Amino acid sequence: MAISVFDLFSIGIGPSSSHTVGPMRAARMFVTRLKKDGVLAETASVRAELFGSLGATGHGHGTPKAVLLGLEGHSPRSVNVETADAEVERIRQSGRLRLLGTEIGNAHEIAFDEPNQLILHRRRSLPYHANGMTLFAYDASGTPLLEKTYYSVGGGFVVDEDAVGEDRIKLDDTVLKYPFRSGDEMLRLANETGLSISSLMLENEKAWRTEEEIREGLLEIWRVMQSCVARGMSREGILPGGLRVKRRAASTARQLRTEGDAMMHRSEWTTIYAMAVNEENAAGGRVVTAPTNGAAGVLPAVLHYYTNFVPGADEDGVVRFLLAAGAIGMLFKENASISGAEVGCQGEVGSACSMAAGALAEVLGGTPEQVENAAEIGMEHNLGLTCDPVGGLVQIPCIERNGMAAVKAVTAAKMAMRGDGSHKVSLDKVIKTMKETGADMKVKYKETARGGLAVNVIEC
Repeated sequence: MAISVFDLFSIGIGPSSSHTVGPMRAARMFVTRLKKDGVLAETASVRAELFGSLGATGHGHGTPKAVLLGLEGHSPRSVNVETADAEVERIRQSGRLRLLGTEIGNAHEIAFDEPNQLILHRRRSLPYHANGMTLFAYDASGTPLLEKTYYSVGGGFVVDEDAVGEDRIKLDDTVLKYPFRSGDEMLRLANETGLSISSLMLENEKAWRTEEEIREGLLEIWRVMQSCVARGMSREGILPGGLRVKRRAASTARQLRTEGDAMMHRSEWTTIYAMAVNEENAAGGRVVTAPTNGAAGVLPAVLHYYTNFVPGADEDGVVRFLLAAGAIGMLFKENASISGAEVGCQGEVGSACSMAAGALAEVLGGTPEQVENAAEIGMEHNLGLTCDPVGGLVQIPCIERNGMAAVKAVTAAKMAMRGDGSHKVSLDKVIKTMKETGADMKVKYKETARGGLAVNVIEC
């Protein structure tokens, strides 16, 4: 199985990769299938049912909005985040849904009664994964035209019911130059070839794209990250959702600017960079899934740390950073999970911290062993992290948690760089431990908003 760095880093919309990006993609896949099967014009009604974590916290994560936009043909990458709410309000006010409405000549308008046709099951789950959804289409007589079940398995990845019992990602049989599925294999290849971790990943990426396309694609990812940080540090006010959480990145940035030398406050700046991204994510803005939306602030923050505070930082370093982060993220995706609904927040913020730590060690000149060590440290100290969003919103503790993880990633990289790469716990062992810890974790701590802070903090 081959995973590209562009599978792990994708441009999308907040607030959640598993609850917003994935369901939007699934809904779009469904209407595209109706068109492919030649039954779009016959469709008189559709129904969507959300299960597990999607049903339990879907309202707080914008899942109904995502499904409606997906049914109208929008994709997370291209949907206009400034007009998306207005599009959804039009559907709700008119009671009309334009199936595949974004495609000229293919739009098919039907009646849609959201309370009865978009159903969130708070206590029911599907067997394969905590983030399951089933969509139905009927003709005018009520005869079923299509029924499909999809699973949003984390990071915006979507598989349909045909993938049950198989890998969580659609199998890609692309032949890679240096395939690796474990940290040990990654290190062995690095030692045999003399290549860095980022160079190994670059050689593998060439199976899909030219080096120029890879570079430009990653720099586009970086530009979106920069824009997200800039927006988050310029916007103030109250985040949507009912908790009345106040944006803090902009005001804190103003305070720091008055306090002089940024280098003296680089840890605080790193925290602010991450919080800026996750405030934008909470507001439904444009973010890069890295590797999830709930953890979207960690990598941009550490990458800003590199470009702003590391002498000699340049675009080549940015590309190498993202390639190395992708190599580490791939190991988590293949061998454990990056889904908070499956393994808790250790799979989201923990994985992001590990990826950022290893990537920073890479661009600081670390050996492959030091990179692997940094990634291990980043994950080891996030083991057991639960996902317990207050009110089902990606706000408390998610925004601050990204800031804390970004600083932790920088610390992990520096710790690894002070050593020679040798250590007692391997990255493979900590990934295995994370998976096992997630399996042991009670369901109420896996993005259901039925445990932890979610029940011990009064929503007001």
